[in-house]
Amino acid sequence: MLLRISLIVAILAGLGAGVVSYLEVSDKIPALTKQRDDEHSAKVTALGDLAKTRTDLKKTQGELTQTKTELADTKADRDKQIARADAQNKRADVLNDKLTKAIGERDDAQNELASFKATGLTPDQVVKLNKNLKDARMEIEAITGEKVVLLHTITRLTNELNKYIGPDEYVKLRADLKGKILVVDPKWDFVILDIGEDQGVIDGGEMLVSREGKLVAKIIVRSVEKDRCIANLIPGWKLGEMIEGDFVTPAHPAS
Repeated sequence: MLLRISLIVAILAGLGAGVVSYLEVSDKIPALTKQRDDEHSAKVTALGDLAKTRTDLKKTQGELTQTKTELADTKADRDKQIARADAQNKRADVLNDKLTKAIGERDDAQNELASFKATGLTPDQVVKLNKNLKDARMEIEAITGEKVVLLHTITRLTNELNKYIGPDEYVKLRADLKGKILVVDPKWDFVILDIGEDQGVIDGGEMLVSREGKLVAKIIVRSVEKDRCIANLIPGWKLGEMIEGDFVTPAHPAS
């Protein structure tokens, strides 16, 4: 009997605890439901904001890309304008130079025309005088060339004559005569120079060989051609080895 009563009491106690728990949970259900609904609404709002933000970001990126493209186009146009302006400036400078030159030529032509009118000569007379002037210049150049050749001949003959009537006289060469060594033969001690009869070289003329302002040797001309000559080393005058490119000058320049 006591056992039965204990079971009934336990059952009643369990039912009471269940009723109490139910009442406590039922009080919390509306709050939990509201919290769930609020969180759902917040989530929906957040997703909407995220979608809008993504849309705005994509739009902004598109606008940025377009802006960059427009900026690049603007820069390219600016560079073209600058290049065009530089070209125009250069062209203006060239035209200005041509204009200045044309004005100068015009002034010279006007001065020449005024001078021509002042002479009182006809155009045919001026052409004839110009031709006579050119002919006279050519004749003077020819005479000058013949004079140079004649002087070379006189100098050569004088030196040859001195060999017989004045054996102690040196062959004198032009004071301004200068040349270089083209070829050196160290075995036979002779050199080939880049100067000859046309430059005033005379057979028997002695020349000094130098390099960087220092005397290297003394040579004597033994064979003369039109524009080159051959010379031998004078015994006792070898102060160093002669090489191609060494300078030569007269040892006994004419006064």
